[in-house]
Amino acid sequence: MILEFYKYQATGNDFIILDDREELFDVNDSALIKALCQRSFGIGADGLILLRDDKDHDFRMIYFNSDGFESSLCGNGARCIVKFAHLLEISSENINFISSVGVHQARITEFDVSIKFVDINDIKKYDNDLVIDSGSPHYVTFSENIDQIDINLEGSNIRNSTPFKKKGINVNFLQVDDSVKMRTYERGVESETLSCGTGAVASAIALFHKQITNENIIEMNTRGGVLTVSFDNFKNEYKNIWLTGEANLVYIGEFEC
Repeated sequence: MILEFYKYQATGNDFIILDDREELFDVNDSALIKALCQRSFGIGADGLILLRDDKDHDFRMIYFNSDGFESSLCGNGARCIVKFAHLLEISSENINFISSVGVHQARITEFDVSIKFVDINDIKKYDNDLVIDSGSPHYVTFSENIDQIDINLEGSNIRNSTPFKKKGINVNFLQVDDSVKMRTYERGVESETLSCGTGAVASAIALFHKQITNENIIEMNTRGGVLTVSFDNFKNEYKNIWLTGEANLVYIGEFEC
């Protein structure tokens, strides 16, 4: 069987996206998903996303990490699938879709795609660092010079440490000076990625929660580009959380399965 795919990227996070409204793709074929995402030997991507019908929403998003297994919310992937849904003309400029963690609103303009996150109220401390679940679990730590850090080594050490080894965790390294710089080690990819949407949200809230900033609109500078996070805060409960940034179609192709 030949299936058409669409390759999208959002601030350097890249994804294979399929229009799977006929449910032809085998969600249990983790070996195929891993092979498709493998760089140099496959299409190459940080993850694979299926767009499926949902009777109560514009569409359903099913996300797989590049290790081949279904995972929780991917913020940049969500923004890419919103752009894809707009291309398929199955949604308007104001979009309502469902993921593994709940229902999301989305907005699309000529330049950017924004998605709304579920509320965040559970923030845990680990020494001077924070753990925040923004649809996916994130560890946020701070450094004076993140360009000098071996992200794959340091991120892997935290991700595979005793508290997080079983379920895994994404690890974000932040540097705050005139701007906010961010690098992320992603579970499921088991490597640094150029950007991470849920990580940007977790990191922005960490900055506010630790009173490093009192701004509720924060630009996060990733290696793949700039993501903007906005939110409202009510007694350490974070609501009306939006992630905004570019998302673009790279190319269209086919593969045999």
